[in-house]
Amino acid sequence: MIMNNAEKHTALIRKFAAELGFDFCGIAKAVRLDEDARRLEAWLNKGMHGKMKYMENHFDLRIDPARLVPGARSVITLLLNYFPTRQQDRKAPKVSKYAYGKDYHEVIRNKLNALLQMIADNIGEVNGRGFVDSAPVLERAWAQKAGLGWVGKNGNLITKSAGSFFFLSTLITDLELVYDAPFVTDYCGTCTRCIEACPTEAISPDKVIDGSRCISYFTIELKDMLIPGEMQGKFQDWMFGCDICQDVCPWNRFSRSTQEPEFEPIPGILNFTTRDWEGMTEDAFKKIFRHSPLKRSKFQGIKRNLQFLNNRADGGEDTAPQTA
Repeated sequence: MIMNNAEKHTALIRKFAAELGFDFCGIAKAVRLDEDARRLEAWLNKGMHGKMKYMENHFDLRIDPARLVPGARSVITLLLNYFPTRQQDRKAPKVSKYAYGKDYHEVIRNKLNALLQMIADNIGEVNGRGFVDSAPVLERAWAQKAGLGWVGKNGNLITKSAGSFFFLSTLITDLELVYDAPFVTDYCGTCTRCIEACPTEAISPDKVIDGSRCISYFTIELKDMLIPGEMQGKFQDWMFGCDICQDVCPWNRFSRSTQEPEFEPIPGILNFTTRDWEGMTEDAFKKIFRHSPLKRSKFQGIKRNLQFLNNRADGGEDTAPQTA
């Protein structure tokens, strides 16, 4: 069977993605995301982004890939597993699993640059840009259009074979490729475990996430030095991020440990006790976490979060966490 150029190029890109360690690669035709634009606009109008004002910026860029890459024809979505090989001591202030290892922005950006170079070397010069969580791209919408999974009630992209502990990244290019069929089935069904488990009631049954009530928002995105008192006692010992809605998701029973060496947990994250965190100096924090996502909250943010946990409404010590 003789393949045309689109088929050859598609096969090469899938091969390169696998060689670079990506777990899934899906491809969708570059089109305007008009339906997603309406949902995003409604979400912003309700103020569910809280103080994340950057989400209001570049609205047109978020919904039209051609505004990001002139002549865009294809949107390639790549998933990289981050489910850890080991997990934290359950008696310590909790850190989201995605932040156990090296900052994923650095790791994935290097892989995307390598993928673009491999495309240039083997296919020819193309107009393309890679994006990883730091540009106006609706990654989950593109992942669903590329056939990789569905968006669950918890707002995460869920793959049927391996759950949701994945980083999403996007490569927009002017190459004509073979497109995957969109994923159209919602396998969440009647399950409401994530809704019931969320201690701050950030998840609604209609798949709308109130970002301004999410524990991750308070512990990472919110830059105020005070966390609203109404949230006192609801964080279940989460100091940075939150995994509750993923931990209770039945589809994550299929999660497999990551094969990416850069995501090997930083020893401090696994072994630090409450006392270790509280006694840490700013210099030590900067040294230990200089390549970690924790640097996003900065030293003062981590200290604020610890103080908030220690001042729980029940007046107790931070010992064993509650179970979701």
